[in-house]
Amino acid sequence: MGFRCGIVGLPNVGKSTIFNALTSAGAEVANYRFCTIQPNIGIVPVPDKRLDEISKLIHPKKVIPTTLEFFDIAGLVKGASKGEGLGNQFLDHIRNVDAIAHIVRCFENKNVAHDFDSLDPVRDIEVINTELILADIQTIDKRIIKLERMYRIGTKEASLELELCKEIQNILNQGQMASVFKPNEEQKKILQELHLITAKPIFYVANVDTKELKGEGSYLKAIKEWVDKEGSKMVVICGDLEAEISELKEEERDEFRRELGLEGSSLERLVRIGYEVLELVTFYTTVSLELRAWTIKKGTMAIKAAGKIHSDMEKGFIRAEVISFSDFISCGSEHIAKERGLLRLEGKDYKVQDGDIIHFRFNV
Repeated sequence: MGFRCGIVGLPNVGKSTIFNALTSAGAEVANYRFCTIQPNIGIVPVPDKRLDEISKLIHPKKVIPTTLEFFDIAGLVKGASKGEGLGNQFLDHIRNVDAIAHIVRCFENKNVAHDFDSLDPVRDIEVINTELILADIQTIDKRIIKLERMYRIGTKEASLELELCKEIQNILNQGQMASVFKPNEEQKKILQELHLITAKPIFYVANVDTKELKGEGSYLKAIKEWVDKEGSKMVVICGDLEAEISELKEEERDEFRRELGLEGSSLERLVRIGYEVLELVTFYTTVSLELRAWTIKKGTMAIKAAGKIHSDMEKGFIRAEVISFSDFISCGSEHIAKERGLLRLEGKDYKVQDGDIIHFRFNV
């Protein structure tokens, strides 16, 4: 699994349209609030040109890409943290994802209703972010009450978590995301168990029309300025256009995008941003005529990467035989890479690099 991505935003901003274009999962799309009650889920293979290049050289019987799981979560509204629009239920769904793609409406359409009288992408972002912060304040307040009770009866383990929760509480009460807090390794474990929504990486998807796509509108400019100021990441997608492209034959899609001046598919652009904010890398294995891609956190050591494949490989780890992607492609085969001294023997503490092709040696 690459990562689990939750698609959120106000009602009628194009979440389900974009979800369908990305996944071809056929989620219901309609012009009324809360069309999506339970999250639509779509699992798609992550586009990977390196995987294709390796495959062309070794001709495996089976190629398995890493995958990305999308959750199309129902529209959030102002007051969601207090239960408006079944908000609490929807907010709970967001807690189960690794990253959040916040869809922001940047298109005018009189036939598609909007929660407010006017279209203002920056205001819409702030409405959703405020609801996420308020939801986290409720979570952290409840946890602090419980921890203070534990602390009073002498539970030592509560001290560190209580201190952390109060720091996070202060950040949230200032209207900032929990992700502003930079935890140490010990604090990271505690933070993960709190399941705070705003501690998750969030990036923005500007859903534009063709006018904005050509740079002729003002909405995209406004959201770009806001995202740059926040230091976030953003991808621009024309949901309606991508929906049309998804209905074309595979060989026609790239040509159509080139004519429109689009760089890659919307899925490729979204995956690239997701990997950046989550700090993920991909490595490859070629075992028993099977070529497979694996996704791990940047900085993961070889022994833990082996455990990603199978726990026995981690327990009995001996070494990792590593060839970088660029070396493998330039040599054309593992055999030639070995002859040129480009196959490296790495120990358990080796930090796996993006694009590494690895064969793990281990005791059963």
